Amino acid sequence: MEPVKKGDTVKVHYHGKLTDGTTFDSSEGREPLAFTAGSGQVIVGFDNAVIGMTPGEKKTVNIPVADAYGERQENMVLSFPVSEFPDDKTPEVGMEMQMSDNQGNIFAVVITEIKDDMMKLDANHPLAGMDLVFDLELVAIG
Repeated sequence: MEPVKKGDTVKVHYHGKLTDGTTFDSSEGREPLAFTAGSGQVIVGFDNAVIGMTPGEKKTVNIPVADAYGERQENMVLSFPVSEFPDDKTPEVGMEMQMSDNQGNIFAVVITEIKDDMMKLDANHPLAGMDLVFDLELVAIG
């Protein structure tokens, strides 16, 4: 069997955990994740981990912050007036929303704080700043 190389379409079952063992995502009970190896469709550490694997192979990889979602960036935490929140909704800490910038790009934010007439919106990926651990099983190539 040929091992995975860049450009191959692969199917992978995975179990993603934080370093304390807490699960944040898993393909269990679902179809395996399909993507093109080396294409940047998944985080760098995950992408690199499947290169060289053969179908049926299992392994556990530790992915440092730099090869996962990067460091948290404080400039991605925005202050936003509560008065500009949609009238048909009540803002709550932990609420996820989508916003757009001046160029029309849409991005996800989470309300992290509400104080008086202002709220803080965090546009960092929820896993930014964290090392990750993935249990991988290469199901198929092609």
